[in-house]
Amino acid sequence: MPKVQLTDLVLRDAHQSLFATRMVTADMLPIADKLDKVGYFALEAWGGATFDSCIRFLNEDPWERLKKLKKALPNTRIMMLLRGQNLLGYRHYADDVVAKFVEYAAKDGVDIFRIFDAVNDPRNFQAATNAAKKTGKHIQAAISYAVTPFHTIEKYAELAKQYVDIGADSICIKDMSGLLKPYEGYELVRAIKKVTDIPVEIHTHATTGMSVATLTKCAEAGAEILDTVISTLAMGTSHSPTETMVEILKGTEYDTGLDTGLLLEIAAYFREVRKNYKKFESSFLGADTRILVSQVPGGMLSNLESQLKEQGASDKIDEVLREIAVVQKDSGYPPLVTPTSQIVGTQAVFNVLFGRYNRLSGEFQDLMAGKYGACPAPKNKDVVKKALEGLKLAEEITHRPADDIPPEFDKLEADCRKLLGTDTVSAEDVLTLAMFPKVAPGFFKKRGEGPVVFKPEPETPQAGAPAAAAAPGAAARYSVNVNGANYDVVVAPAGTVAVAPAPGAAAPAAPAVSGGTTISAPVAGTIIRYTANEGAEVKSGETILIIESMKMELEIKSTATGPVHFLVPAGTQVAAQQPVASIGGTVSAAPAAPAPAQPAPAPVPAAPSGGTAVNAPVAGTIIRYAADEGAAVTPGDTIIIIESMKMELEIKATVAGKVHFLVSAGTQVASQQPIAELQ
Repeated sequence: MPKVQLTDLVLRDAHQSLFATRMVTADMLPIADKLDKVGYFALEAWGGATFDSCIRFLNEDPWERLKKLKKALPNTRIMMLLRGQNLLGYRHYADDVVAKFVEYAAKDGVDIFRIFDAVNDPRNFQAATNAAKKTGKHIQAAISYAVTPFHTIEKYAELAKQYVDIGADSICIKDMSGLLKPYEGYELVRAIKKVTDIPVEIHTHATTGMSVATLTKCAEAGAEILDTVISTLAMGTSHSPTETMVEILKGTEYDTGLDTGLLLEIAAYFREVRKNYKKFESSFLGADTRILVSQVPGGMLSNLESQLKEQGASDKIDEVLREIAVVQKDSGYPPLVTPTSQIVGTQAVFNVLFGRYNRLSGEFQDLMAGKYGACPAPKNKDVVKKALEGLKLAEEITHRPADDIPPEFDKLEADCRKLLGTDTVSAEDVLTLAMFPKVAPGFFKKRGEGPVVFKPEPETPQAGAPAAAAAPGAAARYSVNVNGANYDVVVAPAGTVAVAPAPGAAAPAAPAVSGGTTISAPVAGTIIRYTANEGAEVKSGETILIIESMKMELEIKSTATGPVHFLVPAGTQVAAQQPVASIGGTVSAAPAAPAPAQPAPAPVPAAPSGGTAVNAPVAGTIIRYAADEGAAVTPGDTIIIIESMKMELEIKATVAGKVHFLVSAGTQVASQQPIAELQ
């Protein structure tokens, strides 16, 4: 057996890092036979964000993906990334749900469970480790790596020993930010090898430019397994190239024994596959050395930039990066990995926007109160006190948080039966609903339509003209199959002649048309723009409008030749098979533009009546009321929960009075928009 083995992350972390976890199973299976012949230690192919992305964006059943990959990779172990008691969601689950999830993941194809906890609390490994032991699968306990005054080599070695004691078969150093330096990595591996004799695996991103050197030094220190990615999906926010590491170690005592020729064939395949996902590509492809100072993972950095833009505060990114260090220290130096990276980052944004700890997200309160487990270092007592007051808790939780969660699988199963309208449901569907209760219902409804398909549309240059590179801002086009019919997915098409109105602006009126050839929406969605002028002569097969559905843009083409007349204004939400345009026909006076569909209000909002206004402090979505319409409240009572930047924020009454809601649950609101009043 070679001294060093490789785990390739091409089927999970590579596309999660480079193009938003969008790779579909259909692009994995054709190369599976060659991947299976390489001789990897494992292929990481499941877990992380892949489960969420499958049901949210790809219309794929993640459990079916796992089964197909297992069948296609009979000789190679499949690894999954599991967030301990959080599984693949963002909260702690009851032990019976953890046990059931691990049982079915093992049954459907997982051979190695890479288990980690955001705060490195060994107690949060307990349920998942016990469940994995029962399946007989390999348990790899991952140390979330951070660089703080508390995180020393001695502390990490001590943690590795604790992981061995709870049943780990191997240890992973999980460096999500690319902060592990080569010589420090060498010393860390040496320290861990002194306290345990089980294999050590190194996982480090290429974001800061140090990963190849770090992997090399860690191999010299005795790390038996290295995480790499086939070259055509490597580097940037991804990982070190597989072929590069094979060649670096070739002929040494650390030789992997892998065939570079076979790896180059696999690289060639993924070079073409990557073209399918250009729409989702991160603009970051080099080394971001800002992370060496801010210690913010690359994905977290881009997310923060997006959040600040949404809040109209793009100019505050440097201030937020400085504030992250403060929040991380005050919360006990949790490593910045899912979900603590989102929790700490969003609280830093809130601190910059509203003043330090004037507003706490619900998740940050939970972190400070101990609901995510014990953080590595002592927390700021004043902030803990404020969080406990917000949660109405007398003291910080010091026991294993999951001990407070009663068994919940049976209830989840009943909820799933009710949702699907059947007496029998699969355990996999119950677990899908448990992981993502807001997304799963929509996925279950459209699952039968099958996965989306991403394919670049070939260029069609004029006769005799050489093919030209796409101009900046030109349309990117992909083919998508919807209900058996092919539609083009488009990104920023050139030549748009009408666009959706700005928020709050009136949509353009549409003409009334009788007769002619009707064009219907193939799916439910929103008309976001026309690509032809009203009344313009169009040909059969010519794109006439763009509809947004399932977070994609579909080109709707004419099926006849003649003048086009639009039956719905840009900005309108439409149902599947609703007529949206007509080719030919008689035009009469334009009717008033219909208002975009809104979620059913509960209760029905009404206009302000002169009370004390309560404004949304940030842009976000009203997810639920915390008080009844007309209820008497006092200052400090929570009245509304708003979701912003993936966190929940409590909106409290500022004066005593009866609460009157001005927006419905489910409504997206702007910063400072009135959302309630106190009468």
